[in-house]
Amino acid sequence: MAVRVAVIDDHPLFREGVKRSLGEINDFQIVGEGCTREDAIRISQEQTPDVILMDISMPGGGLEAISPILDAVPGQKIVMLTVSETSDHVTTALNSGAKGYVLKGVGSRALADIIRTVAAGEGYVSPALSARLLSDMSSMSSLSSKTDPIGELTRREYEVLNLVAAGLSNKRIALKLDLHEKTVKHHMGRILAKLNVTNRTQAAMALRDAGYENQLM
Repeated sequence: MAVRVAVIDDHPLFREGVKRSLGEINDFQIVGEGCTREDAIRISQEQTPDVILMDISMPGGGLEAISPILDAVPGQKIVMLTVSETSDHVTTALNSGAKGYVLKGVGSRALADIIRTVAAGEGYVSPALSARLLSDMSSMSSLSSKTDPIGELTRREYEVLNLVAAGLSNKRIALKLDLHEKTVKHHMGRILAKLNVTNRTQAAMALRDAGYENQLM
């Protein structure tokens, strides 16, 4: 079965090149293209591609598109395809839910392999960027005891956690925040992972112990 791909990039020539390269490979189908944050959000909902390839630098911002896409389509797989090698961009993309981060110098065959990898449920970061991230993490290891996991939550995750701490069920949280219940479950999974806890009670206790309970970030 063909991997269904959408390409979101505000450079028409680059977008056409990616579409043509993937279109020449039998097991890929281009199901949408766009050039803005709004295009990415719309296409994810209307076409539900297996993988969205998305630039960072485009109208509305690629990084800013990740959370709205995953709010509406929690299972959507997103790969950032960009020239940015900034560590902050990489960590922001991955922490927001992107499954891959690839530099635009990648060859067409390598890109195809990466897309297949992500479509199969695995993550991917360009090797040079992975090495840099590991180096950054190592240099910051002495500060690890001072990290604030609550501060690593997105605003939406923080809202969900506050409501969990208030005793609301996923269904009631979904109604209150106007989300699908499965979206709330998706957020809870990410909250538990970021806080390194195994259940809702522990997550609520972490919020309280950190002194964030009932505060707005």
